[in-house]
Amino acid sequence: MPAAITLKNIPDDIYDRLKLAAAAHHRSLNREVIACLERVLLPTRATAEQHLAGARKLRATLKPGKFKASDIARAIEQGRS
Repeated sequence: MPAAITLKNIPDDIYDRLKLAAAAHHRSLNREVIACLERVLLPTRATAEQHLAGARKLRATLKPGKFKASDIARAIEQGRS
């Protein structure tokens, strides 16, 4: 059964960011706090299959021939420096 808690002395900047996040996600302030706690305390790890499915979905949105292997290799090397 869900429990109720009360938060006191929340710094103004955190409260303001929670309100903005709640509005952006179309949630109540309470639900946004729960979502934040879940994200931090109950992280889910994606399986290899889920990663592959995401990569395939992203790849399907790209235009064919848009990226060359040499362009990708150059970008990787630039990112390492």
